[in-house]
Amino acid sequence: MTSLLETVRVRNGRAPLWPLHLRRLARSCEALGVPFPSVLKVPAGGPDRVHRLEVGPGGVALAERSVPPPAPVRLVTTSTVHPRYPHKVTARQAFADADREAARLGGDAALLLTGGGLVAEASIWCLYWWEGDRIFAPALELGILEGVSRMRVEEIAGPVAERRVGPEALEGRPVFVSNAVRGIVEVERFGALSVPVHPGTRRLAEAFWP
Repeated sequence: MTSLLETVRVRNGRAPLWPLHLRRLARSCEALGVPFPSVLKVPAGGPDRVHRLEVGPGGVALAERSVPPPAPVRLVTTSTVHPRYPHKVTARQAFADADREAARLGGDAALLLTGGGLVAEASIWCLYWWEGDRIFAPALELGILEGVSRMRVEEIAGPVAERRVGPEALEGRPVFVSNAVRGIVEVERFGALSVPVHPGTRRLAEAFWP
């Protein structure tokens, strides 16, 4: 049975991206026929943490864990083909396989490509790159997840331009990633290559948490 996931950051006693999580969860519940919970308590108070929400036909399951330490990302392209993943469901074996491959190759995050060799998404991250002062990201129509963090980036910077590219198009460009737990993080290496820094990434990171 299909279950949906939301991983919610609690920061300074608040869940600042909670409305965006609810918006995505409602859309996915409607699309997949999963009952939307009649009552959801907003996580609040206590230490900084990750609040994990699993919603399925059987109801709601909650769990919490600590926040991973902040660190730039070493991104590695893997051979695992990206499955169409427009909703954040619990069936994530392909992403786990890709992460294990990335670790064997010396990376700490996996980049998955479509069957046609196009850049899709990273295993637990939304992916972006700069061309001049414009932000680009893979097209959602490729079947990638509309991340809560991508919604937040667009609140800050306006609509992200979408492009269908192979991994070679990212070489030599400033690349960054985001997720709803760690916010915006620079990619320091892409495969064997160092990634240039764009000053806009730091500005976005500073504005990310409302």
